[in-house]
Amino acid sequence: MPRKAAKKYGSGGNYYRKRIKNAEGKYEDVYGRTQAELAEKVTLRLNQIAAAGAVSPEDLFFFEYAAGWYARREPHLSPGMRKMVKHEINDVICPVIGGKRIREITSDDLAAVMATRAHLSRSAQSKTVQVIRQVFDAAHEAGVIDKLPTRRLRAEGKAAAPKKALTESQAADLLDAVRGLPVEPCVMLGLYTGMRREEICGLKWQDFDEKTGRLQIRRAVTSRKGGGVKVGETKTEKGTRSIQLPPSTVEILKARKKKSYSEWIFHNPTVPELPMSPGTAYRRMKTLLRYAELPPIRFHDLRHTFATHALTSGVDAKTLSRILGHTNASFTLDTYTHVTTDMQRKASGIVEGFLSQIL
Repeated sequence: MPRKAAKKYGSGGNYYRKRIKNAEGKYEDVYGRTQAELAEKVTLRLNQIAAAGAVSPEDLFFFEYAAGWYARREPHLSPGMRKMVKHEINDVICPVIGGKRIREITSDDLAAVMATRAHLSRSAQSKTVQVIRQVFDAAHEAGVIDKLPTRRLRAEGKAAAPKKALTESQAADLLDAVRGLPVEPCVMLGLYTGMRREEICGLKWQDFDEKTGRLQIRRAVTSRKGGGVKVGETKTEKGTRSIQLPPSTVEILKARKKKSYSEWIFHNPTVPELPMSPGTAYRRMKTLLRYAELPPIRFHDLRHTFATHALTSGVDAKTLSRILGHTNASFTLDTYTHVTTDMQRKASGIVEGFLSQIL
């Protein structure tokens, strides 16, 4: 692992230092203000040395290889994913195995990483597993390592609470409760399209095509710590997408547009130049749920309701994946495995009934 230099460099701050062998076999020092910066500089320098035939990639330490892997992946990641991946590499994985050569890392070493996450939920542990697998899969494909030490790697921990989805009657009651209120189109978009609330708050009128009834999802709004909002990219690369709206939602948006005085479809109530905060959308819906005596669900559960009913109504996973903005169809199936299991039972019952009639 990189260690702080004994001596202070620069204007009042400690640098991190790593000593490596250069092309002549002599040691040289590489410095960085942070461990991440040091890792990038070391990777760059070792690549230069490796090009001269002095160091092979498999001799890289994990933190060095991971830094190079991240540098290649970064342009393809959303801001949220960049933050997550950097956190997992720098704060979770590297403190345990960063100082080991990547070719020497075993399944026991990875188990030691996961031991530091044992107190977390299965969902949180899955993020660590995901990043570890991606780094080692890349190393294996590049021929840097011969065997994958990730075969036994699993996320343990307590499973997340079951996802809630409104029944058809509950969804109808919710729509009755919001009818005619400012929050109605916001709830309808969540229920009829499965959009994330951050994406709904990021909609501008330029994204809405009245003639075709299509909606372009180009950005997402997140809440800042301490107040305020931040406008950024969608959660995933596939999150930027175009979806078809139901006629009822198109008409409600048309009516809303006639009265609008902001570029945002859902603007801040007191500062129309800014988008509405995702927290505001949730609080408004929560109040309505209480008055309508409906289950206390999250705004995100509107998305689950849409996805659940879409699957049970026969929408294929690939189409649904595109609508939801998931990375791929397999993620959609994994997320809604409880739905697909019920569908399999129903399908087997249909097949059994069909065969019993002809046998």
